[in-house]
Amino acid sequence: MALSTVTYLELTSPDQIRPARTPKDPVEIKRVEEISPEFSRFLYASVGGDWHWSGKLPWTWERWIQWLSRPGFETWVPYVGGTPAGYLAMKATGTEVEVENFGLLPGFIGRGIGGHLLTIGLQCAWTMNERHPGIAPITRVWLHTNTLDGPNALANYEARGLRPYKTEDEERPDADGPPPGPWPGAERPRFGG
Repeated sequence: MALSTVTYLELTSPDQIRPARTPKDPVEIKRVEEISPEFSRFLYASVGGDWHWSGKLPWTWERWIQWLSRPGFETWVPYVGGTPAGYLAMKATGTEVEVENFGLLPGFIGRGIGGHLLTIGLQCAWTMNERHPGIAPITRVWLHTNTLDGPNALANYEARGLRPYKTEDEERPDADGPPPGPWPGAERPRFGG
C-alpha cells in the first residue's frame, strides 16, 4: 500500500499572501457561474489524473450536482488562448475557506500560471462573504497537499505565504499503481511520474 505524507497549510490574514509574478502568457481567470458536472469532472480528471486524484471519478451526475451546489462553493478557472488551463475549487464553512482542489492541466505546468491562479484564488477566498450572503467574515484559509501531488505543489503554496501547521502520514491504497491519467487509454507521457 502506498504511503503519502500530507501537509496542511494555512493563512490567517490576507496580508500574508505573497503574490506570484504575472505570467508571460496572457491569462484570464474567471469564476465558474454555471453548475456543470461535465466541465467540473473534466477539470478534476484532467488536472488530477497524473497525481492519483481518483476519489470523484466514479461519482454520478447527481453527486457532482450536489458537490457543486453547496452553499459557499466556488470554482475559478484560468484561460490561456481561450483554453481552460486548470482550476481552483474552494468552499467556505463558518469563518474558514478550504481550497479543496487546485492544479493545472499538464500542458500549462511550468509557465507561471499556477502561482498566479493561486494568488488570485487566495485573494478571492478572503472576500467570499462579499459574494455569498450568510457567510461570516473569513478568518482563515487553508488547504492540504501530499507527496503524491505535483513536485512543485508544496513549494508553490509556501511561496504564496501559506504556512504548514500539521503533517501526517496516510496509507493510499488507490496509489499502488501508476496514476490513472486524464482518461482511460490516454496513453501519453505522464508528468512527474
